[in-house]
Amino acid sequence: MSQTRFLTGITPSGTPHLGNYVGAIRPAVQSSQRADVQSFYFLADYHALIKCSDPARVQRSTLEIAASWLAAGLDPEKVMLYRQSDVPEITELCWLLTCVTGKGVLNRAHAYKASVDKNVAAGNDVDADVTAGLFMYPVLMAADILMFQAHKVPVGRDQVQHLEMARDIASSFNHLYGELLVLPEVVIDDNVATLPGLDGRKMSKSYNNTIPLFTPREQLRKLINGITTDSRAPGEPKETEGSALFQLFQAFASNPETEALRARYAQGIAWGDAKQLVFERLDQEIAPMRARYDSLMADPAQIERILRTGGERARALATPLMRQLREAVGLRSLAQAQAPQAAKAQKSALPQFKQYREADGKFYFKLLSATGQLLLQSTGFDAPKEAGQSIARLQQQGSAALADLSGRLAPIEGVDAQEVAQALDQLVAANA
Repeated sequence: MSQTRFLTGITPSGTPHLGNYVGAIRPAVQSSQRADVQSFYFLADYHALIKCSDPARVQRSTLEIAASWLAAGLDPEKVMLYRQSDVPEITELCWLLTCVTGKGVLNRAHAYKASVDKNVAAGNDVDADVTAGLFMYPVLMAADILMFQAHKVPVGRDQVQHLEMARDIASSFNHLYGELLVLPEVVIDDNVATLPGLDGRKMSKSYNNTIPLFTPREQLRKLINGITTDSRAPGEPKETEGSALFQLFQAFASNPETEALRARYAQGIAWGDAKQLVFERLDQEIAPMRARYDSLMADPAQIERILRTGGERARALATPLMRQLREAVGLRSLAQAQAPQAAKAQKSALPQFKQYREADGKFYFKLLSATGQLLLQSTGFDAPKEAGQSIARLQQQGSAALADLSGRLAPIEGVDAQEVAQALDQLVAANA
């Protein structure tokens, strides 16, 4: 079964709270269990350095967030879970992408513009306290995504611009060096819940109104009891609209449970009883995860082993692509350097792909042997990038990619399958 690659990054800059769980962790874990999805989750610790200069806090947050995702059910055997800093190919790719990215593109990034606007309003120099890290954030994010040829990237609406920039950067690279990078698609889930915090506003660290995801049971009870409510007495009907308590309950409860509480609101449930119901329902889901979280936090070495293993698995994918990208941009072994005529003769002696457009408006490619014999013919693609992505996959993986792409390849009468496999593997070896 062909799998779609989903990639999600988590910046370790704070302690996860209920809003993080409902809005990101829970839906991502559920998505990772689909058979048709190959999931990549990484701890964006390089990104954390843009926001946090406290080394101990970065380390602690990395530990807490890794433990939270694992406790919530993320299976490191079934997904790619790794730490950004454990994959040096990402930062190498970031530099390659930097060299094809216009400064004007980065000038338009929302985070950078917000800092500039803040400085202008305060009468400061436009770039006061703006680090190169903040300015280059979109390029590093592009490298995170493009390194693993992600097809889809779930993000909030505030991150859509960065995905668009990643696509633009990849297109610039491909235009110069060939169709080597997959252009990612943004995924926005408008159904993801936004939880209210203790004061009724959106739960956010910036508002200091959060409920930590794995706070102890009695502390959870205390925090929920402190949620702001109105002055309606027991017996007076209460509105569910705008009720932070009701929204919290709804995010964890089934539809029948939610409707039962809605009826009790109409009947005038006392706020103390409502808070008890909300507490018990939340703790019902969180308690088993809390036990797992506490166990993981008591054994940081276990989390380190999981992330190290994930990093090794991620590098097994990143290294071959990085080797190909280095070759494409000219970072090659000098021992194999040849005179122009010799290089031209060697290139002509290799099998080669040809991409073209037919009268039907669709895009095709074919593989020719070194002598010009037709070995492989694709079916039609709606967009040139789709054809290019298939070519890149065959060039990277050789004959190993044939099975997954079989639905997009038309058989050539009289051509032996072994001959096709040898030609593809010859191209892989030539690029090694």
